[in-house]
Amino acid sequence: MVVELRRRTLLPLDDLQGHLRETLPQLTRSALHRCLVRHGISRLPSSEPGGAKHGKFAPTEIGHLHIDSCELRLEQGKQHMFLAIDRVTKFTHVAFFGAATKQNGAALLEEVVTAYPYTIHTVLTNNGVAFTEQPRYRNGLTNRFGGHIFDRVCQEHGIKHKLTKPYHPWTNGQAERMNRTVKEATIKSFHYPDFDALKAHVRAFVTAYNFAKHLKALR
Repeated sequence: MVVELRRRTLLPLDDLQGHLRETLPQLTRSALHRCLVRHGISRLPSSEPGGAKHGKFAPTEIGHLHIDSCELRLEQGKQHMFLAIDRVTKFTHVAFFGAATKQNGAALLEEVVTAYPYTIHTVLTNNGVAFTEQPRYRNGLTNRFGGHIFDRVCQEHGIKHKLTKPYHPWTNGQAERMNRTVKEATIKSFHYPDFDALKAHVRAFVTAYNFAKHLKALR
């Protein structure tokens, strides 16, 4: 009865329990959930057309970078680590700055163009101030004088700049996961007397990662 009612009505778990309370007063929420799991109907269908699908990236050539930034904190204060990772080769580059500003975002991109041993054709970033103007300013004076400095560096080197969709952080997940990997291997596992020691360890870890990574995506 429980299973058939769920299949016919597609009620949420709490509503389903409420409908069954008079018939089965001893039925608990956890027991009801276990019953639905057993029959493979513990989750309601997605309300989005076709369901939310976070699949693999479409095939692309090397030179497509994901770029992100994060804070690293010590007792002395904080530093911003900018990180770029290639979607295909996973080759990673990091740079440290005092703040996530427009100028520092552009400086990071200049470093990336020099550091990578092949041509960069596309970069994907979030909508942070270091990478793009906020939507309410995109038609303002900055746009009239050549746009955001990060975009001007992209144009100088023939790079296409893509932005993640608002509220869709998983589209830049490669950079976010690599940020987390770097943090877990360094600042979350060791104590550092100062930022110089932290930077040296992060750079050593990234260098080891670049040379140890098997390039399975390359055919």
